[in-house]
Amino acid sequence: MQGTIIKGIAGFYYIKTDEDIIECKARGKFRHNELTPMVGDIVEITVKNGKGVIDKIHKRTNQLIRPAVSNVTQALVVFAVKNPEINEDLLNKFLINCEFNNLKVVVCFNKLDLTSNDEANEIVDMIKSTGYEVLFIKAKEGYGIEQIKEKLKNNVTVLCGPSGVGKSTILNKIAGRELMETGEISEKLRRGKHTTRHSELIDVGEGFVVDTPGFSSMDIDFISKDDLEDCFPEFKTYIGNCKFTGCLHYKEPNCAIKNAVEDSEINAKRYKFYVKTLEEIMNRKQW
Repeated sequence: MQGTIIKGIAGFYYIKTDEDIIECKARGKFRHNELTPMVGDIVEITVKNGKGVIDKIHKRTNQLIRPAVSNVTQALVVFAVKNPEINEDLLNKFLINCEFNNLKVVVCFNKLDLTSNDEANEIVDMIKSTGYEVLFIKAKEGYGIEQIKEKLKNNVTVLCGPSGVGKSTILNKIAGRELMETGEISEKLRRGKHTTRHSELIDVGEGFVVDTPGFSSMDIDFISKDDLEDCFPEFKTYIGNCKFTGCLHYKEPNCAIKNAVEDSEINAKRYKFYVKTLEEIMNRKQW
């Protein structure tokens, strides 16, 4: 029997098959092969007396570390327009992480009722310049939720973003019931309290959603300086057109990327973030 791991707790895995959800343990061979089943895995199981055993884990298309989930196809990157204020560098890091994992990206700006569009226009324009789709919603009122539901069809979608931006509220609205506890913004720290405890695939009819623990910083130290350019989709048209082979689009002359920035074909703030990240990578490797 084949199914998808939708939850894993204390060595027990819950597999959704066409017929039911079955509690399973993993065979010892996986431990010996240093392969641990994770949420999102497509698996083969054997069932006896209502209890199952995982016999085989199908090859993963990708594997995220935080949250620990596999075979994700899409990321809904959620940021609040205000309260908490948008952390532009963190937003860009989320986008880099998604690109590195070959995820389709939809950027979602929540809490639209707290500010006028003008205040967020600069960041929104920066995101739109990359080619990413942008949605504006008011999660508490349910505005824009139907748009999100359409995006979830035939996808395994990871909901990501910092704490307090409304991810749990969005998930509850999508499911039509209280699936995740929603936290309040800390008045002292002006950031959200952590409300999500573990990774779990939520069946939303024609797709799955996984909610993630919110966090306010993100490491991208697994990306090399040579791979970084591939994490900026707006660069793709120009890569290969530079004068020098292996151009890092940094201090080299006659660089197609830098020329595109000067011609306003690539957003200058995004390029500035690219350079900042590249320098961090090079300094880290040097150290």
